[in-house]
Parts: sequence; structure tokens; C-alpha cells
Amino acid sequence: MAVDVVTFGCRLNTYESEVMKREADAAGLGTLADGAIIFNTCAVTSEAVRQARQAIRKARRDNPQARIIVTGCAAQTGADEFAAMDEVDLVLGNEEKLKSNSYRMLPDFGVNQFEKVRVNDIMEVRETASHMVDAIEGRARAFVQVQNGCDHRCTFCIIPYGRGNSRSVPMGGVVEQVKRLVGNGYNEVVLTGVDMTSYGPDLPGNLRLGKLVKTVLKEVPDLQRLRLSSIDSIEADDELMEALASEKRMMPHLHLSLQSGDNMILKRMKRRHLREDSIRFCEDVRKIRPDAVFGADIIAGFPTETDEMFENSIRIVEECGLTHLHVFPFSPREGTPAARMPQLDRQTVKTRAARLRAAGEAAYRRHLQCLVGTTQNILVEREGLGRTEGFTLVAVDDGMTGQIIRRSINGHDGEKLLANDSSQRAA
Repeated sequence: MAVDVVTFGCRLNTYESEVMKREADAAGLGTLADGAIIFNTCAVTSEAVRQARQAIRKARRDNPQARIIVTGCAAQTGADEFAAMDEVDLVLGNEEKLKSNSYRMLPDFGVNQFEKVRVNDIMEVRETASHMVDAIEGRARAFVQVQNGCDHRCTFCIIPYGRGNSRSVPMGGVVEQVKRLVGNGYNEVVLTGVDMTSYGPDLPGNLRLGKLVKTVLKEVPDLQRLRLSSIDSIEADDELMEALASEKRMMPHLHLSLQSGDNMILKRMKRRHLREDSIRFCEDVRKIRPDAVFGADIIAGFPTETDEMFENSIRIVEECGLTHLHVFPFSPREGTPAARMPQLDRQTVKTRAARLRAAGEAAYRRHLQCLVGTTQNILVEREGLGRTEGFTLVAVDDGMTGQIIRRSINGHDGEKLLANDSSQRAA
């Protein structure tokens, strides 16, 4: 039986799940008579942890004899919580999940002294290796890990304790992985990490993300589209801006780790930017790349947030020209400073999150309308749907998954662009 990997959370988890599947198969998990299910969890919110626990219980009901392994950030930060679940056979940390030997620890393989929890101190990990994968199952675009961990300690965030301190994948390893994926037919690659704009200082030569981007584009000329996952704009370096300005294969969509539009809340979050920095960054990018499209993560209802402070977050949607908004109602994570701050009542948090989502949806509809009448290069994600270079969803008439097609946009339905079928395939 094949090993089944269930993935929660970020693009980095998606990439790592491919590595885990390969390593688990190498360890022989696929030979177990009743199969194995690995849950690669997320810890970014308490809701993500709840969903993982719920999925584990359902998996046990549906597969009473299967071996269930839990790993990922929620397992790293809450190993005992998952180990206490009768449904779980093995808990692995974020470092252990990428090693085939970890999966040989199941009692099925004759280990005499079986330990249910194998989670080491992630803060002791000093390097991140380049794990080569040939494909990302079920995905039209491929993800490549360039960095892991985070050196910052935002007051709301548990992720550094799940991922450890920042460490970068050597540039040569990143280039080789991109070459490998492009050689296997991928037209678009997404560079991903936990705090990607912190890439490089731990490597020889004191590299930065911009240098990596330029090198990938130079060394892999057959790569048609290079995209970045979430970035911290305050850390964007000059070479990254140069790449955005000069290289059309560099996609013009940037997702910003904004978190709030109010300076006092940003300070209480221990963020390293002010609202003015975010607005200026978006303006600067648009000057050098007029087709730039911005998304952002924003938290609604952070502790001590007043109505006036929240209005600053509403306003920054328009001031930054955000079109792809990820809204998180504040969820206290045990072990973080924000969990000990004066909390807002849950209804206020939910109401503010709903208002912020509505502002984002209105901005997105305006963005859709602006693209009507244009011609777009579209990566087909699956039958009938694709994404523009600016990551806007499009309904398409044809095209194979992973193919880039060129289409004229003749309308939208409020959620996606509508393309006609008269244009030619993109060059």
C-alpha cells in the first residue's frame, strides 16, 4: 500500500511532504499490510491544530488498522498533546520527519524499545539541506525550499519554536533543484521558506535573497516563471528589487507579511516595520514594476487593538493597494507573549475579521474589473482554472495542467476572471 501524507498549512509543508513520502517509502512504510498515514501539521493558529486533531480521529475511524504518524509544526510544539491521542502511533519532529530512519522506529519494524515521541530540540539544528524532489504531486507549479526557521520573535507567533532559528539552503542546491523540476516539465517554480527574506547571511559570502533569485534566473534559462512565497518587505534587498524591475520571468505578485496597519499594534507584535514602510514599499515596487500585485497577511483583533487601531488596518488595504488578502482572526497560542496580553472578546475579533475580509473582497473585485479587456499569460492549474502572472484566478476553456496559455479577458464573476478562447498559446 502507498504511504498517504495529509498536509496542512504552508507551501513549505507541501514541499516537505514530498520529501517525507519518499523517505517513508524508502523506510518500507509502504509495505505495511494495513498502510500508513502521515499528518504533516501546522501550528500557525489554534484552529489549525484543532483541524489536525479532528482529521487524525477521522482517519483512525476510517482506517482502524493503519499506522498513524503525526509530524510538522504542531507536533514539534505540542508533541505530548498528540502522543496522548490513542489514535496516534508515532510523533516526529520537524527535523526527524525528513529522515527515512525516523520511520523505521515503528514497532512493525522490530524495534525493541519503541518510543512514541521522537522530537529533538529544533533550536539545535544549524543547517538545512537541499532535499531533491522530482515533482510536487497534484500541483501545476513546483515549490523549492530555500530557507527554514526564523530568528525573529513576533509576540503572536509560535512558528520559531516549531521550525528553529533561520538557516539557508546553499545556493547551488537550490539551483540544482530548480533545474531538476524544470527538466521534469514544470514551467513555474515557487521559492519558499519560513522567513524567506532572511535568506543568506548564514552562508559563505553573506548572500541575500536577491542574489539567489538572480542566480536561479541566470542558471536556469528554461524556467518560464519564478515566484516568491510570503516575504517580509522590510528585508527586501536591492538585488531583489532589481530582479523585479528587469526580469519578466520574475512574477509580479508579492505576498507581504503585513499583520497590521497600526503602528502601536505593530510595535506590540514586535514587528520590524511601520505602516509607512509598507505603503512606501508598495509604491516603490509599482514604480519599477507597474503590473505588481500585492497580497498580505493581516491579523484582526490583536490584544489591546482599539476601534481606531483596527480602522488603520482597514485603510491600509487601499493605501497599499492589496488585492489578495489573508485575514486571521487573532487566536492566542499558548507559550507566546500575546497570549498573556489583555484579550478582546471573541465576537469583536470575529466581527473585525469579517469587516477586513469584506474590504479585501471589495478590493479584489476592483482588481478583477481592471483586468477586463487585457491579455494575460495563464498557468493552467487544473481543468478549467488557471492563474495569471499576478496570481489572479482565471476560468479557462482549455489547456493542459502546467501549460502556459495566452488569453484575452472578457469579464469576471466576482471570484475569477473569464477568458475567451480566441488567443494563442503563450510563447
